Formats: sequence, C-alpha cells, structure tokens
Amino acid sequence: MPTTTARQGHPSVRQGCPGAASQARTGAHQPVREPQPSGPGLAGLTAQERDVLYALGCGLPDAEIAETLSLPERAVAGQLGRVLVKLGLPDRTAAIVHAFDCGLVVPGQGPRRRSAPVVTGRGRTGPGGGGGSGAAADARLRVCVLGPLRARLGGRSVDVGPVRQQAVLAALALSPGRSVSRQALLDGVWGMESPGANVVPVYVYRLRKGLRLGECPDSVIGRDRYGYRLVRDAVEVDVTCMEDLVRAAEAAERAGDGAEAVRLYGRALELFRGEPLAGLPGPLAELERLRLIERRVALAYRKAHWQLRLGRVAEALAGLSALALEQPLNEPVAALLMRALHHAGRRAEALTVFDRTARRLADDLGVAPGEPLRRARWSILRGDEAGRGRAGAA
Repeated sequence: MPTTTARQGHPSVRQGCPGAASQARTGAHQPVREPQPSGPGLAGLTAQERDVLYALGCGLPDAEIAETLSLPERAVAGQLGRVLVKLGLPDRTAAIVHAFDCGLVVPGQGPRRRSAPVVTGRGRTGPGGGGGSGAAADARLRVCVLGPLRARLGGRSVDVGPVRQQAVLAALALSPGRSVSRQALLDGVWGMESPGANVVPVYVYRLRKGLRLGECPDSVIGRDRYGYRLVRDAVEVDVTCMEDLVRAAEAAERAGDGAEAVRLYGRALELFRGEPLAGLPGPLAELERLRLIERRVALAYRKAHWQLRLGRVAEALAGLSALALEQPLNEPVAALLMRALHHAGRRAEALTVFDRTARRLADDLGVAPGEPLRRARWSILRGDEAGRGRAGAA
C-alpha cells in the first residue's frame, strides 16, 4: 500500500508544490524536500538516490532530473547506477517499475515537465520566462580539460587568458575539493622557470575577474590558509563528470549489466575532445596529459571488452582497430583485437596483428611479445571453437 508521502508526491520534483512559489519569488533553485518511503523496497538508498529514483519513475529524462535536483547531468547517471546496484535491478526500465511497486510513485501523479529558469543578464537565476537571456538556469562555470582547455559560462565560451594562466586554472580544476598551495602552483605550472611567488596571486586575480559569476568576484576561486581552490558548487569540471560516469559503469559491471556499462563508458569517452590539456605548459600538465590519455585508453578497452561479451563484435572491432593504430605497443589492446577478429572469423587478419605488434615491440623496445599476445596467438592457431568462444570473455 503506498504511503501518504508517496500519494502526495515528492515536492522536490512536483510542479505546483508549496515551495515553487517561493522559489519563483527568490529566483533560487533549491528543491524543498520531505521524507520519502523507506520500506524494504528502498533499503540502503540515500535521500538523493531516492530523489533520483522518484524522478525517474515520474518519467523525467536525465537532463530534467539534473535540473530539478540541482545536480550535474552526468552525475545523475552515477546516482542511477548506484540505485541499480543497491536494489539489484538490471536496467532503467526495471527501476521505473520498482518505483511504482514500492509505492514511491503513484500512477497519474508526479511531474512530467518543468519549466526551466533562465539566467538573467547579470548571471543571476530567475524563473522560466523571466525576461533573461534565455540561457539555462545553471550559471556555473564549466571547465573542460579533456582536450584544449575550455571554459564556458551560461552556454558561452569565456576567455581565460594566456597559456600560463590557463595552466593555473587547469591545476585547480584537476584538484577537485582540495586547495592548491602557491608553491605547488609555481612548481606545477612553471617548474624550474619560476618567476617568483607573486605571479600566482596576479594570475588568480585575473581568473577571478574574468570568470566571476554575476557580480561576486570570489565565487569561482576560493582561498584558505592552504592555498587556492575552485568552489565546488560554482564550477563543474569535465574530468569529475567523466569519473562519475566511470564509477557508474563499474557499478553496472558489478551488477552484470553489460549494456549499461557500454553506454556509460561511451558517454565518458565522449567527453574527450582530443589530447587532454593540449598546448598547456608545465610539469603538471605534462604528467596529467599522460595520465588522462592512459585513462581514455583503459576506458576504450573496457567498452570493447563488454561489447565482445555482448556479441557486438562489429562495434568492438571498430573501436579496437582505431585504438590499436593509436597504441601500436599496447599488448592488451592488440590481444583483444586479435580475439575479436578471430571471433568474427577473420583468422588471417588476427595473426597479422600479432606479427605487426611483435615487430614494433622488437624494433622500438627490444622485447618479445608478452603472455597476453602469445596466448591469443596460440588460441587462434589451435583453431578450436573454445578459442573463439572465449573472445567474448577476454
């Protein structure tokens, strides 16, 4: 039997709720919350996870769930992934059904659409249709480092200055929730070419001035006794969004939902726009560039792995072929490509991959193929169905 709370609907996502008028008057977008059902069907969920499940059950897409709950859109996928794992549900459809079964959502009640507030000319948030610029309500600064550094505010690009100043912003963006000392910024951005500690406050001042939200100059970069940091609620960084998606994909993997894992890994990979931190100087940018490239390769590998397990061989081959060209010395990638080709009945091409990779390893590194490559080759040479059947579980 649905509880009273479920019959009333959840005010954080229901149009016409008592808090809506006050939100419209103040221009704030802070959902009003009240207790939700917490019976066996919702055991272990946090309040935010229950909010996401409720909004999903009411038919809202991810973008509207994010707007309603004041979350980054990509964080919604992470929350949903955790809901699926905790409740032992296979996919979104099952989650919607569960929201009704446990009484969290009542048929015919709850939201379907919600008018979006807009950003006014000075960056403040007002109710939908309030005579602003028509931009999205989320006026947070969005910093993208998974490619050339970009900053966007209210849907428009923002100039963040010369490359050293960009590198300072990148260093802060790559330290979410942590303060970065002046010395760490000097070492990371200038290395052995440090011009003196006073340059850091100058660059931070310029960034604050160019990236401020509304009329508040300190709303983007905060300072404490440990150093400088990006203000969590004012800035969204693509690396953080990517890691949220990866955690959700890993949760889907643990739940055995390969299709959801492929989808989430794909969304994480879409955030990469080329070489991370392209063109930025300094030791920190160089180290992070290498780390993020390795991260992207690992995610592409995991996506292809699950595509093979699902029998989506053509999709896996397309991704692995491109990845092998980019990473000619990566033995796990070459081995998975060989298994995918073998699984598709392209035995000769699979053996060619082995020969090509072995030559590159010998010429560039002076080493012989490792165990993954040798094992893949032996499986192909045996030509038995066991080798082909294991391709999906490589």
